[in-house]
Amino acid sequence: MNRSLIRLMRPGDWVKNVFVLPALFFALPSLLEQGQAIAPLALRTVIAFVAFSLLASGFYAFNDIVDVESDRAHPVKRRRPIASGSVSVRQAAILSVVLITLALVIAGLVNLMLLSTLLVYAGLQVAYDLGVKRVMIVDVVVVAVGFALRATAGAAAISVPISVWLLLCVFFLCAFLGFIKRLCDLASAEAEGGAWHSPAGYDDRNELNWLLGISAALAIVTYLMYTLSPHAWELFGPRSTGFALLSPLAMISIHRFYRRALRGRSDSPLDALREDRAVMACIVLFSVGVLVSLYAPGVEDILAKLFAAGTSASAG
Repeated sequence: MNRSLIRLMRPGDWVKNVFVLPALFFALPSLLEQGQAIAPLALRTVIAFVAFSLLASGFYAFNDIVDVESDRAHPVKRRRPIASGSVSVRQAAILSVVLITLALVIAGLVNLMLLSTLLVYAGLQVAYDLGVKRVMIVDVVVVAVGFALRATAGAAAISVPISVWLLLCVFFLCAFLGFIKRLCDLASAEAEGGAWHSPAGYDDRNELNWLLGISAALAIVTYLMYTLSPHAWELFGPRSTGFALLSPLAMISIHRFYRRALRGRSDSPLDALREDRAVMACIVLFSVGVLVSLYAPGVEDILAKLFAAGTSASAG
């Protein structure tokens, strides 16, 4: 496979499929307590991640076929493989069909629920690429639902329930990232002096700023609602309070993504991790904080003593 076809698959964006992983990660303490074998569940989660990555890559190729003329008018997107001519439309179409088919076959080997989740995602993507992406706000809502489906796929792969608060948190966080992408596209086009206009009409920075503020606030609020919910308390007990205490790190990361978009920098999460030390530090500290909250000896007792009133209320 030549380098242009690999670029068309956007493997750097596979990091977005980490939303498949939280279902296993957060269910792990309960599963260990029940004495369930973790290795088969971990394998199913990895398979779900691979299936979603292949499916997403298939639709990246499909999207670039549909958008080829618009991309050629954008000062940055014109460098994409199809728009630049390094990959033909026929090659991209074949790659798209192969990747989507392979993803669905792999999902079907796990269970029917995972296959159904991927089929719903595929239907949303077809609708998105064929017209929904030109409808302001609806386009971002569809993208965010797609990420919520990733979280659902992780739960479906291992047959565990998922909190509605966690799904809402994923939805609003990804809506924020969707609006970040729109702002980044606008800022990069302005910086290059091009005549490009958003197909969905995202040409007003003030409107985008309002949408970003609303989605960012709701992402943080729903994250806190999840960490303090009866569902989280049932799974983790007082340790769930530790997750809530990590919310300032989420707030810092959200602001850094916004700051990058204002300057027309790449909206790719992988690029942000590579280029922004503050984002990297927040992700590392957040990950360490979650691990400490879940597994460090004595943390449960410390949190229960410090926040007895709050945890009791959450348990009720």
